[in-house]
Amino acid sequence: MQDEVNTKVVAIAIKGGKITAEVLKKALAKFIEEIEKAEKQASQPKTYRGKQSIKHLVEQNAAISNIEVTEGNIKSFERTANKYGIDYALKKDTSEQPPRYLVFFKGRDVDVMTQAFKEFSAKTVKQKEKQSLKQKLSRSREQSKAQHKEKVKVKTKDRGVEL
Repeated sequence: MQDEVNTKVVAIAIKGGKITAEVLKKALAKFIEEIEKAEKQASQPKTYRGKQSIKHLVEQNAAISNIEVTEGNIKSFERTANKYGIDYALKKDTSEQPPRYLVFFKGRDVDVMTQAFKEFSAKTVKQKEKQSLKQKLSRSREQSKAQHKEKVKVKTKDRGVEL
């Protein structure tokens, strides 16, 4: 019974017409290499990138800073943060009405975060200054109507006799 528990079966699939000792040796070496690689990856803790929970952010042993973001700007901020490769966590603070959102990020990412936030704020200001398409369309319609009124043709001909 003890021998059955301790025995492990390994299945290796090899494609080939004729299996020689050398082919079998290479296959086993490749198999052992894959096992060692898997064990090495399992021993290393998983590192999270981008958006993550506060717990995972704290586990990375870095000082954490935070900033406040409004609800309408969350998605656009996420795009900017992903562009700069910032590890961050979003937390909704429901103690206030309306709820506010806090973005937590690593302290060592402060320089990158300030650059990302500058780009983000510049982008939002630019969007607010930009006229909407409906306004542009209505203005162009009014201008075209005004031009059309000016182009009214005079169809009367003067058939008077000149001396």
